[in-house]
Amino acid sequence: MTDPAAVERDAAEAASAFSHPAVAPDASAAYGEHPDQLVDFYAPRGETQGQAPLVVLLHGGAWRAPYDRQHITPMAGFLARQGFAVANVEYRRGSSLPHQAADGPVAGRWPETFDDVAAALDALPELTAAALPQADVRRVVVTGHSAGGQLALWAAARHVLPSGSPWRLPEPPPLRGVVALAPIADFAVAEELGVCGGACGQLLGGAAHWAERLPYADPAALLPTGIATAVVQGREDIVVPARVAESYVAAAAKAGETVGLTLLDGVGHFPLIDPAADACAVVSEEIAQLAW
Repeated sequence: MTDPAAVERDAAEAASAFSHPAVAPDASAAYGEHPDQLVDFYAPRGETQGQAPLVVLLHGGAWRAPYDRQHITPMAGFLARQGFAVANVEYRRGSSLPHQAADGPVAGRWPETFDDVAAALDALPELTAAALPQADVRRVVVTGHSAGGQLALWAAARHVLPSGSPWRLPEPPPLRGVVALAPIADFAVAEELGVCGGACGQLLGGAAHWAERLPYADPAALLPTGIATAVVQGREDIVVPARVAESYVAAAAKAGETVGLTLLDGVGHFPLIDPAADACAVVSEEIAQLAW
């Protein structure tokens, strides 16, 4: 049973993270015909010398429809104030209506969620050049929070997807690195812990598809990537517990790859995307170490 004090702290952290007004983008561009196939761009603030590194931001929300990119726009604005160019990516998520025997909105769509992330990343160099010339598309760091952290790790691992996957790349994507924030990075552990109400299983289409689809989606199965990767995780996270990130890092080590893991004391799930929290500054520093 979860400690009531931990639940109270998590609620306070969430309230703080979601208390900031949405930050409007400087430009937007579509990477497909669906309304959710959209990228918002934020220009770097302040004085910059030449082009700025591009941070690709993938929001969380358990891949569920009610949670879109708007809740992470304050972080996009924060990163822009740190001197980064930012691309805040929207993608198709689960149905807004519960399916039969479900308690709430379904997590993700198969294959559309992955179709969109792949299409967005593939289209970004051209879209960015047109919408945000201040961005240096040769210096790209992908970051994502929670479910978005899974998508960020997945986006960097497309070249190691199983042969025949429609999302597989012939070579590693041109990324400086990945910074995954409290990512749902090991599906087996996440399901064991009941993360987000069994969202991983829903994303893969239920128990009937789990074994078949897991190798195409689970970051812990897509190793090593050869892409510099850092994970930032709150020790007090009760939404995506630290054990999930630790299992991913261990899987990477077993595959012969070193993944950086920063565990933040006294921090839960939401301070990582809260511009008012010290944890968000730590995230910016991790991104800067890879980008500059």
